[in-house]
Amino acid sequence: MSYFVGLDWASQEHAVCVINERAQIVWHTTIPHTAVGLAELRTRLARLAPPATIPVAVERPSGLLIDSLVDGGFIVVPIHPNALKASRTRYAAAQGKSDAGDAFILADLLRTDGHRFRPLQPLSDETRALRALVRTRDDLVAQRVALANQLRALLESFWPGAAQIFADIDSPISLAFLHRYPTPHTAQRLGEQRLAAFLAQHHYCGRRPAPELLARLHQAPIAPCGEAESEAKGELVRALVAVLEPLVRQLHHLASAIEHAIAVHVDGPILMSFPRAGRINAAQLLAELGDERLRFASYEHLAAEAGVAPVTQASGKHRAVTFRWACNKRLRLALTTFADNSRHASAWAAQVYQQARGRGCDHPHATRILARAWLRVLWRCWQDHRPYDPAHHSSAQRIVHAAAATA
Repeated sequence: MSYFVGLDWASQEHAVCVINERAQIVWHTTIPHTAVGLAELRTRLARLAPPATIPVAVERPSGLLIDSLVDGGFIVVPIHPNALKASRTRYAAAQGKSDAGDAFILADLLRTDGHRFRPLQPLSDETRALRALVRTRDDLVAQRVALANQLRALLESFWPGAAQIFADIDSPISLAFLHRYPTPHTAQRLGEQRLAAFLAQHHYCGRRPAPELLARLHQAPIAPCGEAESEAKGELVRALVAVLEPLVRQLHHLASAIEHAIAVHVDGPILMSFPRAGRINAAQLLAELGDERLRFASYEHLAAEAGVAPVTQASGKHRAVTFRWACNKRLRLALTTFADNSRHASAWAAQVYQQARGRGCDHPHATRILARAWLRVLWRCWQDHRPYDPAHHSSAQRIVHAAAATA
């Protein structure tokens, strides 16, 4: 007897449905998200059949519950939420929805269409560690950008010069300056000598001398604020600086940890070998690609997962090509970031980008076209376990030879 499990999971409890090969419900219950609940789920499923023979369908292929099932030896099969949503009409015309109903649909999709879905391949411990570091850093970078934008908008409302004196408002020296001089009143006595001493104290490595920086500060307009409003906004500046300073320091520590992790990872040299990939961007790519080569059936599958392949809708004489929304957005961002950087170091990448712009594509579209072109090369290197070598890239070599012939 074969069994199929559908699991609709949430933060507090999970709906579980087990059916047999005739679509008869064998077990239908709700499991709490506790250590006892997860242990009971594994035990009950193992009583039905060996874990290696029981496929479990889920919508979200990550999290503590998924790790628990994978460690228990169960076959975890991710099914995209869009596929589940499109399948509900097969079971009810009223478009109703419930956790128990979704668990049954997931199980029945395994029974009828299980051959269409690929089981989840567990990652190595090194890759899981790298993914945790990279994703947490990316989330913190988003918070840093939001806080920096909030700080800049606040300064623009009453003291724009403080936002323009240094290049990056969230740089350590800019935050130190705002901590000491949060309002125009506190900087009234700031002259060239005091600013020079401040720059020396904080090891300023910029090329602009103190008089030029001071001119930037004084040339900007100052909003007419009352004493109470100025004091209040000064407190707000100090509050935002107090949040940003430790955040920037921790991001620096995380970046160092990521650079070390990618350097010792077995697949690190492959991703770092591409032009302008660096270490952080290479780690972002590797964290989303993983280390299991069988995870993607083909290059086209990977391109769709990365969101750089458009969606084509064709019926009769109608044909429309649209942007792909359903994808791994972290992988798309990492890949397009790499593609955008690579065109400054690779003549082939620059030509692919310029040709796309020449066809009328805007910058994001041209970058996705270049990303897809790079993905074909990356796929081959990844499958062959070898770093990128421009000498073996035939398209790039043709451009090099053509440039040498015209020189």
